[in-house]
Amino acid sequence: MTKTLSLGVIVPFYNEEKFLEKSISRLLQLDIVNQIVLVDDYSTDGSYSIAENISSMHNSIFLTQTSMNLGKGAAVKKGLELISTTHVIVHDADLEYFPEDIPEMFNQINPDEDCLVLGSRTLGSKERTNLYFFTYFGNKVLTILFSILNNRKLSDIASCYWLVKVESLKKINLSEKGFTIEVEVLSKFIKNKINIVEVPIKYHARSYEDGKKIKFKDGMKILFTIIKFSKINIFN
Repeated sequence: MTKTLSLGVIVPFYNEEKFLEKSISRLLQLDIVNQIVLVDDYSTDGSYSIAENISSMHNSIFLTQTSMNLGKGAAVKKGLELISTTHVIVHDADLEYFPEDIPEMFNQINPDEDCLVLGSRTLGSKERTNLYFFTYFGNKVLTILFSILNNRKLSDIASCYWLVKVESLKKINLSEKGFTIEVEVLSKFIKNKINIVEVPIKYHARSYEDGKKIKFKDGMKILFTIIKFSKINIFN
């Protein structure tokens, strides 16, 4: 008997008072979303109060908070504790990604097979806006390196949209606390021989003035993490 699929969304956020309400309102327009877990990574602005107000108005929205500012990976792991659906996707609260792409990703799920559905900001011809050459080019280079070291060609390893089976995500024992969680998840799914399906998605990069948080040092951390979790691990 095929199990009925359900979808939960983890929304990690840190100091996103300008965009959080609009970001959640976009998610609420999707009929396929059964549960939303908001995870405040110990914000210092009014984000938590906004999230608290939103969650109080919707039975399907839950709110939790990290004990200190630990990073995106730690927030995702915290949110995973409350997820009760069969599948989950991570949705950043910064309006760079568009929930309208989620149904197309969810439709790629085969109830009888395990897979990771990765939103690609480079495949296809969907509308995209990239503001900084160094982030766009850096992602290209890091993706190529990742593909070589893992013997698995992918187009966008730094995409924040990845939809997976909750049970499978819990099994890989997440350890990365920051933005490098994407690399850890992809690497471990490849090692576990779980299929990865890429789906074109929209993207609108935000500026540093609007709160973009990825910087050069994060790119270096991603590089280190690629090597750390790759099939050819020089640190072992």
